[in-house]
Amino acid sequence: MPSMPYALRARRAVRETVSGLPREFWWLWTSTLVNRLGAFVATFMALYLTLDRGYSATYAGLVAALHGLGGVISSLGGGVMTDRLGRRPTLLIAQASTAVSVALLGFVHHPVAIAGVAFLVGMASNASRPAVQAMMADIVRPEDRIRAFSLNYWAINLGFAVSSVAAGFIAEVSYRAGFLIEAGMTMACAILVFLRLPESKPAETVKTDALSDSSVSLGTVLRDGRFMCVVGLSFLVALIFQQGSIGLPVAMGEAGFTPAEYGMAIAVNGVLIVVLQIPVTRFIEHRDSRRLLVISSLLAGYGFGLTAFAGSVGVIALTVCVWTLAEIVNAPTQTGLVVRLSPLHGRGRYQGMYTMSWSVAALVAPLMSGFVIDRFGAEWLWGLCAVVGTVAGLGYGALMRRVPEEKPTEPTEPAEWTERTESAEPAAGALGQVPERSVSGP
Repeated sequence: MPSMPYALRARRAVRETVSGLPREFWWLWTSTLVNRLGAFVATFMALYLTLDRGYSATYAGLVAALHGLGGVISSLGGGVMTDRLGRRPTLLIAQASTAVSVALLGFVHHPVAIAGVAFLVGMASNASRPAVQAMMADIVRPEDRIRAFSLNYWAINLGFAVSSVAAGFIAEVSYRAGFLIEAGMTMACAILVFLRLPESKPAETVKTDALSDSSVSLGTVLRDGRFMCVVGLSFLVALIFQQGSIGLPVAMGEAGFTPAEYGMAIAVNGVLIVVLQIPVTRFIEHRDSRRLLVISSLLAGYGFGLTAFAGSVGVIALTVCVWTLAEIVNAPTQTGLVVRLSPLHGRGRYQGMYTMSWSVAALVAPLMSGFVIDRFGAEWLWGLCAVVGTVAGLGYGALMRRVPEEKPTEPTEPAEWTERTESAEPAAGALGQVPERSVSGP
């Protein structure tokens, strides 16, 4: 039958996409999926404050900005912790703290208390991001990293697609239940990390051309002009994508749409990424990263810009399709570029600085969107997104001419894995077997 060859090709494509990655990666992937299945605060905080509590869009923007400010502080702190304490301890501390603070958010009522706890949630939740990205770079070979980052982003959005729809209906019954569900799922992630993931920080004794941990400081990162340009451009793109959870729900709420309708519209984002991330990744894996970053920046800006012409849930969903394609292309390409530019023993700090670009965007975007919507209307916000996307695209086009091709490096091995293999090769216990191959640096 003619459909059989296609089915076989599809099965082969899926098998090739998921094969060859270490077991530790899949435990990290599972932790990411569980965490996103419980996502609630970031998506529905604006609706909770404006519709359930009756606050203005400006106050909702202020609270979201404080959430972002906490993320800014913890991005750099989490990066330093990742390099000094290790990836695993940082993940455990961050996830346990997030669970406690999210649960508390469901029980506070005073506006000052809500703002303060939102700040703590932002600080705790964002501290884990440098550790996750650094651990992934540690345990996956350079040639597999784009694929690994894509699969991780796929897990994020698989969970997001489910949680967006579920949380929309949960919000119509009880916002507090949503906070408690997220707290429970985050604590489950911490337990999973504790039971299944070993430390992946590279051994200090490994000889490498990269800088040692003691010589890579935040000052080193700040003086890396090329990398800081990447951080600045990432901020612009993040500023656009933040509107999916900040500007869009507020604009839809003011236009008379319900939380469930927003949940259905934004779920298109997650569903499309679940469906398209793997095949698109196979298509872009060996493409020119400069073109990919330019195209994705333009699609992001113009995708949100088209929202100005959307008057129904269906049309809004179509605009979501446009900027979702930008996400699919931008996420693994951008993350792979950051790893390429990061020294081996400074991955935590470099990832922390990159994460900070998104955290600063989470701080600025709510203030920007709240102010623009209240003063000028949502149409001006969407036009501004188109302008920012154009600037980012031009910036990537100019910057990427200065980025050299990735060069192979000597393989390195995480410290804890080295100790394990020296003591007993087959023993891995509940943590899973140690890969026989070594893990390469950037």
